Amino acid sequence: MNIFSSLSSSKRGRIGVVVAASAVALVALAGCAPAPVDAAAGSSSEVPVDPSKPTIVMVHGAWSDASPFDAVSKELRADGYAVVNFANPLRALGADTAYLASFLETRTEGPVVLVGHSYGGALISGAALSDTDVQSLVYVNGFVPEEGETILDLSSKAGPVDPAALFDMAPFPGDHNVDLYLKPEAFAGGFSNGLTDAQTATYLASQRPIAYAALIEPAAANPAWKTLPSWYIAGTEDHSIDISTQRFMAERAGSTLIEVKAGHLSMVADPEAVTKAIESAAAAK
Repeated sequence: MNIFSSLSSSKRGRIGVVVAASAVALVALAGCAPAPVDAAAGSSSEVPVDPSKPTIVMVHGAWSDASPFDAVSKELRADGYAVVNFANPLRALGADTAYLASFLETRTEGPVVLVGHSYGGALISGAALSDTDVQSLVYVNGFVPEEGETILDLSSKAGPVDPAALFDMAPFPGDHNVDLYLKPEAFAGGFSNGLTDAQTATYLASQRPIAYAALIEPAAANPAWKTLPSWYIAGTEDHSIDISTQRFMAERAGSTLIEVKAGHLSMVADPEAVTKAIESAAAAK
């Protein structure tokens, strides 16, 4: 079945007004704030962030949120990395990419490694060059489009699909504005295959739809994989993006390819392999 990651002076200037307003609000609330918690009471097992290491930004894909990255994020934090999750809107490729660029501008500082799963791969390809702090890319079962390609183009390389068999469709106003939810059978067989029934049930319950318009919008010019070093984790048992398509995209991008015996959620099936790839990308200069 085939179905479809101290602020600079310029950043301080952009958010200074917001910070000032927030400070006023905090002063007003100070009288009703709870007593501060003694730092000594915190967990002694917490590992402090190593400022010499880049921030890892996780960009999830369609039919998901950031939770499949939980095990990988835990391992990275244990190794001293700061990890932040991007809340992917899943509305339109160009708009989602622009929002990731804005997120990098306002929510990160210093070197960054972008990690994109599935549809998130297209976003990191488009947004990375907007921030000179981004040093490398990691695709996890990700789409890596060339200029003008769509997600639908790449996802259909292994053969045609039957949308009615895969999706529950919820229209909303506007051209091509239909939210696509994976049907339970398609989710279990094509998105979370290889995971336990309990894991599948958890991820199915929290799946987030993607707008059809996002799948048919052509990718912009100058994708970042033409400039930045990249790593690609490919799931050999992936029923969402065929392994041949993953290998094609990784080879075209000149990515370091790591294949794991996993379905579409490689970061859940083999978090150690994904963590190792991310740390390799983080160490690259």
